[in-house]
Amino acid sequence: MVHVGFRGLVDVDSGFHIHLASKTSFRQTVRPKTWAAVEHYASDLCHRGVKIAFFSATPQGGGVALMRHALVRLAHQLDIDLKWYVPKPRPGLFRITKTNHNILQGVSGPDDRLDCESQQQLVDWTRDNANRYWLHCGGPLSSLADGGADVVVIDDPQMTGLIPIAKEVDPQRPVIYRSHIQMRSDLIATSGTPQADVWEFLWRHIQAADLFISHPVVEFVPKNVPTDRVGYMPASTDWLDGLNKEMREWDTAFYGRQFNHMCKDSEMPIIEYPAEQYIVQIARFDPAKGILDVLRSYEKFHEKLAMLHPDMKIPKLLICGHGSIDDPDGSIVYDAVLQHIAQAMPHLMALITVIRLSPSDQVLNTLLSKAHIVLQLSSREGFEVKVSEALHKGKPVIATRAGGIPLQVEHERNGYLVDVGDTEAVARYLLMLWTDSGLYERMSAYASANISDEVSTVGQALNWFFLASELSKGEEVLPRREWIQDLARRDFGQAYTKADGKLKRSLRDVELS
Repeated sequence: MVHVGFRGLVDVDSGFHIHLASKTSFRQTVRPKTWAAVEHYASDLCHRGVKIAFFSATPQGGGVALMRHALVRLAHQLDIDLKWYVPKPRPGLFRITKTNHNILQGVSGPDDRLDCESQQQLVDWTRDNANRYWLHCGGPLSSLADGGADVVVIDDPQMTGLIPIAKEVDPQRPVIYRSHIQMRSDLIATSGTPQADVWEFLWRHIQAADLFISHPVVEFVPKNVPTDRVGYMPASTDWLDGLNKEMREWDTAFYGRQFNHMCKDSEMPIIEYPAEQYIVQIARFDPAKGILDVLRSYEKFHEKLAMLHPDMKIPKLLICGHGSIDDPDGSIVYDAVLQHIAQAMPHLMALITVIRLSPSDQVLNTLLSKAHIVLQLSSREGFEVKVSEALHKGKPVIATRAGGIPLQVEHERNGYLVDVGDTEAVARYLLMLWTDSGLYERMSAYASANISDEVSTVGQALNWFFLASELSKGEEVLPRREWIQDLARRDFGQAYTKADGKLKRSLRDVELS
């Protein structure tokens, strides 16, 4: 067990503990070829003592935080000097950053804008944290001569103000910006739109970065980002942490009872598993997660099942998740979902559980492990790792053709892809999977047997270790819209095919498959 200080100074003892999985455990989660490539770059970074510093907005609750916790654990096991820094929060700023997030995704209110005062608040907040915590001699943003990081990664749009600061202090130090949300590049390109205004503010900072790393969808990258600096990298999840690790039946029974206690406290229907099966969507209560479409799809599925198979028991519907601490929209969306059920489908209230959970990985693991079918009906999405986690557990997934989701789901093999808003198709596929056990078992087996290393902690580490190794040596890296994984494998001299777990590389590949 180790102490890790995630707020401000590296030596702050926050009292936060992480469990360190062994190097052997990490190695066993991926194919031998993947591990060999990771070890190659890790050895170089360790030998040269390269310092890598990641910066993101929050220490828990969102996908970025989950990835960074896992990457820190792996780097520690490989003796790599990789640290992760989170700013001290400031009241009111998360409302600004969440509104910016919604604007860029195209799901904001019609009057939402990033005004000059809000821009200045973000700039001041970023610079105050840098001055107080990270620019002192030996701090991660100090110059290399003063012991600063060799490579800096800005992992959130909230933190883009650090990019020019890092470059001002040491112009030769490589800085990478990672863009992890789906952006409406079409609206960004339209002058005068809220999207164009937000992007103009962010780009003033981002343009100083050496690389722009995006989720692997061309449309996510605004047109004014130089093509040669753009590289693609999917999000990842960790097979060893509480969200995904294999659990004993005793453990799942314990967390299942804990979940039902939460349901009772929230006055929601409990799930008497295994007597009651259920369909689940696990996602933040966010305007882009398509939760109302989940409800409409389930209602249509219920109608079809009652008409075609009146004697068959219907599964319950579970909609759950916990929010990131920088997400103030959760309560608004949660209330809207409850209101829709009460007003539009009161006859199904006893079959639907909607609950905001505390951030317990084991509870979420249990709920996903015992689900029959998993939904992910986002209207806007980056690269939703809940899809990967469900497939890893052998759960057929019905998901929308949004963002990077289609790169994970193989239509009619491990699940089904539908157009955003096509609740009729979702209901039809739910009916097929619920009533045809042979179809279900085939999809389940294919899903668990064909998960890609690229969505794992080790697979993503290969991307970062390759970039840090090359950039810290002064090598120029110009991805030109290639996947960073492909650059790393090629540099290592390693062939990489679908048989090795290679994901589809573009939406065109999805259409042809």
